[in-house]
Amino acid sequence: MNSTLIQMTLLMACGVGWRFLKPAGLQAEYVRHVLTTLVYYLLLPAMVLDVMWTADIGLHSFNFTLLGLSSILFAILCSWIIGSLFKFDGKRSGAMVLAAAFPNVTYLGLPVLEQTFGSWARSVVIQMDLFATSPFLFTIGIMIARHYGDDPAEKPKSALTFFNAPPFWAAALAIVLNLNDLVAPAWFAGVLEKLSAAVVPLMLFSLGLALNWKAVTVRNIPYVTPVILIKMLLMPIFAIALAGYLPMEGKFKAAAVLDLAMPSMVLGIVFCDRYRLDSALYAMTVTVTTALSLITLPFWHGVLINEFLK
Repeated sequence: MNSTLIQMTLLMACGVGWRFLKPAGLQAEYVRHVLTTLVYYLLLPAMVLDVMWTADIGLHSFNFTLLGLSSILFAILCSWIIGSLFKFDGKRSGAMVLAAAFPNVTYLGLPVLEQTFGSWARSVVIQMDLFATSPFLFTIGIMIARHYGDDPAEKPKSALTFFNAPPFWAAALAIVLNLNDLVAPAWFAGVLEKLSAAVVPLMLFSLGLALNWKAVTVRNIPYVTPVILIKMLLMPIFAIALAGYLPMEGKFKAAAVLDLAMPSMVLGIVFCDRYRLDSALYAMTVTVTTALSLITLPFWHGVLINEFLK
């Protein structure tokens, strides 16, 4: 795990360095937009198709969905209780709920799990994302953002329009091919494999581009602290307890829980900007939890090994 995190950190550091140095005058946000667009529309769908085509789709998929949705709901409840008790204002509370509830299961979870457990863990990450995190984020997550923030659009688009997206098209096609026992031609499988290989380094580099240390301010510490407590301690504990009751092999339990122990997802900043929540607070939360994950992820990995893989 430590070796894996060192590699991940160095790749993210390249992105952080680009933010400060701006080679060729290219701003970090512009480069990140280009890279994430490439990943979202081409590379990630290729990986989804490659992995889901041969994945074990069935009871495992239901268990990943149940574990992911339940853990996210638990984090939402915890952050809502804390926000209500301390009477945080709506824009900060909304940013806190999103930051505490939705982990970075793909952009950081994918490289960490693949390097830690092996290539089979890619299936865990993709199913956790497509069957739990993303559907929940683009439905309930949007409802939360609208509730706490402001919606400038006269006619808000339905959250369900998100499912008209390349990763979900690829997942639907892969499931059809998988259930019909169709085998990919060797040349096509090779293309998918090569496209998939580019996902991890580009994701980590993009994550580094997104980290903004200027967003870290003293005034936001009282709001970031509860998120750290929920996201990096309470949510993994809840996921471990629930996973113990699910009918899965220990290695799948360990991989799924570690994926849920990831820091706050970067995509939430888009919702904060869109619905006028506290974007600076969310950006600080992403930066701080990502930095702290270099300590917490090895800890939870050790706990999971003893709990499910002994």
